[in-house]
Amino acid sequence: MDSSGVQTRSILLSGVYLPEFLGEGEKLLKSIEREHPGVKFHLRDHLLSLSGSEADIKKAEAVVFAALEIARRRGIPTGRDVQNLSGAGSPEEGVKQLGEPILTVRGRGIRPQTEGQREYVQAIENSTVTFGVGPAGTGKTYLAIAAAVRALQKREIAKIVLTRPAVEAGERLGYLPGSLEDKIDPYLRPLFDALSAMLDPDAVPRMLESGTIEVAPLAYMRGRTLNESFVILDEAQNTTTEQMRMFLTRLGYGSKMVVTGDLTQIDLPVKNSGLAEAVRLLSAVDDISVVNLTAGDIVRNELVSRIVDAYAQQ
Repeated sequence: MDSSGVQTRSILLSGVYLPEFLGEGEKLLKSIEREHPGVKFHLRDHLLSLSGSEADIKKAEAVVFAALEIARRRGIPTGRDVQNLSGAGSPEEGVKQLGEPILTVRGRGIRPQTEGQREYVQAIENSTVTFGVGPAGTGKTYLAIAAAVRALQKREIAKIVLTRPAVEAGERLGYLPGSLEDKIDPYLRPLFDALSAMLDPDAVPRMLESGTIEVAPLAYMRGRTLNESFVILDEAQNTTTEQMRMFLTRLGYGSKMVVTGDLTQIDLPVKNSGLAEAVRLLSAVDDISVVNLTAGDIVRNELVSRIVDAYAQQ
């Protein structure tokens, strides 16, 4: 400690692959720096030095150790994890609040990062049918697909079914080039992207070919009974009453359903969403959960939250 009361301590960042732990541009370290402005950080090789008052260093040091623990046991922590660790009563409490990841992909744990997301994941686990309603970026689809992949890996189900209504948002389906499959692909591409982020690149085509994973437009669900399946209906705000009723009655034995949508982004010609009606009619039915996510649950660029709030206030 120097005469000004500034202390310096060092932490050896061991037991982790440092480039992966810190992320591109050392973004994890930058997240810790933002949460602890009273501390100066200096990284050289695997040695992280912290300078500041004793109280500030103690808090920052505890967060760094907690982040290392998460990386060693559960997967690489995110900037939101750092916020939770720093904002908790203690880093140990923060680690406990984060909980175990739903899924670990290439060393990175996929876990709920907000209280609303935690409620959503718990609802999926505990209910046969779950409605996740909220703005873009709240993880509705991503977390549901992670839960589906986990259930498949644990052999709780035999099949994952992902579906969306093919509703145009300013561009007519018939005007798109190519075959019917080519025309439908843009509507289903976000589901393929999420799957590819959670499974080995070679696994997705194999599972699609074998039927273990099915990605199809909502119209293809008519007349079927889906047993031992984890079924996700995405962009459900663009379903009609008839489509939603048809979809929900496909539920078979040993299956789960997750319905996601944003009621502020209805692209139907008539703004009479089957999702809104289903939430109103079914929210009190046993074994059905409705979770409303908000702008505070958005985990994309923080600017997205402000954009959502600005449009909501007009």
